[in-house]
Amino acid sequence: MNKEHKAGFVNIVGNPNVGKSTLMNQLVGERISIATFKAQTTRHRIMGIVNTEDMQIVFSDTPGVLKPNYKLQESMLAFSESALTDADVLLYVTDVVEKPEKNMEFLEKVAKMSTPVILLINKIDMLEQGKGKASSTQQLSDIVEKWHTLLPNAEILPLSAKNKFGVDMLLKRIKELLPESPAYFDKEQLTDKPARFFVTEIIREKILLYYDKEIPYSVEVRCDEFKEKDNAIHISATIFVERDSQKGIIIGHQGIAIKKMSTEARKALEKFFDKRIYLETFVKVDKDWRSNEKELNSFGYNPQ
Repeated sequence: MNKEHKAGFVNIVGNPNVGKSTLMNQLVGERISIATFKAQTTRHRIMGIVNTEDMQIVFSDTPGVLKPNYKLQESMLAFSESALTDADVLLYVTDVVEKPEKNMEFLEKVAKMSTPVILLINKIDMLEQGKGKASSTQQLSDIVEKWHTLLPNAEILPLSAKNKFGVDMLLKRIKELLPESPAYFDKEQLTDKPARFFVTEIIREKILLYYDKEIPYSVEVRCDEFKEKDNAIHISATIFVERDSQKGIIIGHQGIAIKKMSTEARKALEKFFDKRIYLETFVKVDKDWRSNEKELNSFGYNPQ
């Protein structure tokens, strides 16, 4: 008799900067999603696949839910909303400081879902303790009560993705909720994204870390060349910005800034691919790429 096999799509949604990508990386065990301290870091819907002999969980990280101000953000919101339609289990991530009433329109869609919803209250390690304050247990209880009012059908689990607290319990519950199904992807596959995608994400992550203010959100990266040999990969990438002044900031005085960023990106790429990396980076001005539908499609922002 064949042993039963479970498989399904577990989609992670929530507002920006609540720890969705950190949680995704803990669940998948590979550094699939960018996880930095800056909001609006994830721009695409990124799948990470966990395989065992009798199960396949397809996790999907999505951009933070926000009201769009330009076409790029419209595309990001479409990725998040598409995650509501094809989930076998939905993980709605919040944290201990976020107001439950934020983005009620999206939350109302979650409340109407017939799919199992697990509400995750992240960052419980941040609950304040001390003289004159309610105990962390009482603070958490108050937060749970507010969320239960808004999402009465959701299971609620507290966790700290950063400290891995509650992650194993969450995985166990997901396994229980998954439907019986054959695998959707090859059992050796870790993600639905090609290697070039992770090149652009890793370079973009370093830009997020090393440049201030508006620069990271005006940047897109394209991998122009990816030539893999036995023990090395030759990569050429173009960094797109919207203004000449931004190009100057990315390059820096005598090229020092881009050299530092590229060195850090190369080290991260070597760790990711476990091979020696030869990286060339170029900077190009592409005005209003965030509002140009054709350009957005070329960067992979069409959620269809």
